Amino acid sequence: MSHDHSSCCGGHGDHHGHADHDNSAEGHTPAEGHADLSGPPEAPILVEVTRGGMVESVHRGRACIVDSDGRVLAQWGDIQAPVYPRSAIKAIQAIPLVETGALDAYELGDQELALACSSHHGEIRHTRIAEAWIKRIGLTVGDYECGAHLPTDTETAHEMIRHGETPTAFHNNCSGKHAGFLTTALHKGEPTKGYVRFDHPVQQRILGVMEQMTGQDLSQAPWGVDGCAIPTIGIPLGAIAYAMARIGDPKDLPDSRAEAVARIRRAWRSHPHLIAGKDSFDTGMMQAAGGLVLVKGGAEGVGCAVLPKQGLGIALKIDDGTPRAREVALAALIRATKVLSDEQWTRAGQLINQPVTNRNGLEVGVVRPAEAAAG
Repeated sequence: MSHDHSSCCGGHGDHHGHADHDNSAEGHTPAEGHADLSGPPEAPILVEVTRGGMVESVHRGRACIVDSDGRVLAQWGDIQAPVYPRSAIKAIQAIPLVETGALDAYELGDQELALACSSHHGEIRHTRIAEAWIKRIGLTVGDYECGAHLPTDTETAHEMIRHGETPTAFHNNCSGKHAGFLTTALHKGEPTKGYVRFDHPVQQRILGVMEQMTGQDLSQAPWGVDGCAIPTIGIPLGAIAYAMARIGDPKDLPDSRAEAVARIRRAWRSHPHLIAGKDSFDTGMMQAAGGLVLVKGGAEGVGCAVLPKQGLGIALKIDDGTPRAREVALAALIRATKVLSDEQWTRAGQLINQPVTNRNGLEVGVVRPAEAAAG
């Protein structure tokens, strides 16, 4: 796998400061009074899409593999620029649910914890857990502030439409995460109304956890509103990978946080179907890996992986936000670590080289790693 090596990205809680870029060409300084419009270097092509004998489309992106000491073992493109991690960091957002004692106080278990880390597809197995969870803590679907959408599982969505059923917040792919937020707020005696706001104690607590896990001062970080209404914070890609590595190997975390991370890791590993759903990349990769890799995708082409036995974290961002490219690139990065056997890759083969089919189901091309990302 072709890649660049970099120095430490700020392990042991050090801040991963943004790199200062010198965009001027060697021996040339932009004329006084004229802005340098060259911008950052173009990201490498990580994924290509073929049709017949030709490459029809390409996807550029950035990625890195980082260990739990904060060392960047491999990188592709600029990993210091902030990205919105979106749903790829739900495991970090679930830490307060465990750490505050809220999970145990309401006698919740690994299934609920896995759902809190998920972007589920709205299958009945997902919504039943969410409904029972909200009932257990004495709230109703009306207490959710994430909005509603049809299940992303096509079969379930079609079944609902045939029966004239209206989707609720339980079908929202983030309903497990939001149940975790509500549970933590109740346990801490905080208002449940407005729990999605940036200044709400639930979100401020999560911000503090993200700072510690990523080794970043996020007080001045850019932020926006995620699809499910909570804040999403701009974090350097290398720092996100570092946080994932610390989930895999929490050796330098305080005892209470290390214990919380261990429980999250166990739930994530034990319930791959709850993390996404049938025919999904995340679930399929984890099932093929047999617990050696934990993966989580996010919107706009963000993906993360945790390799617990190796103490490694992976983070990537596809510049055009395309899910198909995120999946193939993340599979290629996982393959580069050599964590899986050849036999496991036979089960995961179509995840790294995904067929392009026409309306008749005929394979006419492939979505595959480009040379820069190929193993």
